[in-house]
Amino acid sequence: MAVLFGGQSDEHDVSLRSAQTVIGALDPEKYEIVPIGITREGGWLAGGDPMRQLTSRSPLFAIESGGRLEGSDPTGLETSQELAPMAGSAILSGAVDVIFPVLHGPRGEDGTVQGLLELANLPYVGSGVLGSAVAMDKAMAKTVLAEAGIAQGAWELVTRSQWRVTPDGVTTRIEERLGYPCFVKPANLGSSVGISKVHGPDELVAALDLAAHFDRRIVVERGLDARELEVSVLGNDTPIASVPGEVVPCNEFYDYRAKYVDDGSELIVPADVPGDVVARIQAIAVQAFVALDLAGLARIDFFLDRRDGELYLNEVNTIPGFTSISMYPMLWAASGVPLPDLVERLIALAIERHEG
Repeated sequence: MAVLFGGQSDEHDVSLRSAQTVIGALDPEKYEIVPIGITREGGWLAGGDPMRQLTSRSPLFAIESGGRLEGSDPTGLETSQELAPMAGSAILSGAVDVIFPVLHGPRGEDGTVQGLLELANLPYVGSGVLGSAVAMDKAMAKTVLAEAGIAQGAWELVTRSQWRVTPDGVTTRIEERLGYPCFVKPANLGSSVGISKVHGPDELVAALDLAAHFDRRIVVERGLDARELEVSVLGNDTPIASVPGEVVPCNEFYDYRAKYVDDGSELIVPADVPGDVVARIQAIAVQAFVALDLAGLARIDFFLDRRDGELYLNEVNTIPGFTSISMYPMLWAASGVPLPDLVERLIALAIERHEG
């Protein structure tokens, strides 16, 4: 049983936290756990202690420990290229029975690693190449979900080249079609990396520049006066949805610091919403899961408009956070599936999908 973590995306640090939770939930009497880490530079680490090697260079873990990162790395990361064949052989030689990818963002959650594991003919936790790739790109996911008749807030797609060549045209289009406030985000990242809430024209340029730094595709969404609700989905062809939870961020919105650094954000599980809203959000979550051809797991985020009670799907995450404060495992725990049972179910679903 191999757990794959780290990666080259800007969600590298969150992946390390998630992987620690997953590894801690696996029964060591049942599984021989093979940790495989991927450095920010793309080196693969197997053998020794890949988790220690990667957390030693993580800014997020340095913040938690109250320390700072040193210029030199005493853990041997410079040997990552030598260790890459060892990691590759562990995956490709059949030395492991199943892979649990805990990779957030590009080059991990977007179908790339899933394609590698398909070529290796290995069962792995989570969605396949198609579902992973479509759900990772927020614009593509929104397009597919709209075709399925699922309500979403107004949004616009901007490419990096459009922003560089015709910036005035882009800002005019956003102001006319979406107005303020609006949210600007990279199309292919999560954990609120690169996201800005824009209150007016003076902030829009900086927000688009920031998002363009992370991705060539930028999604801009109309701001809503809404409650933020999330639901977890589990299954393959017959998925089920958890009870919903509510996020009450300590900052103006649920940004990276509110999620992982600052104290004060409140996660209300289960959410205090009427039964009909629970039924609607669960049904739409399952509908979206099927429409995107997902498998194993997903966390699906919604907005509940405070003015008229309308429910809008916001985002779909195919490898959601698995940290101690992450909604995906918390929602299943509140639904009667504790963390050890949850990882067992996910592994069983991976094997079922591979054999089916």
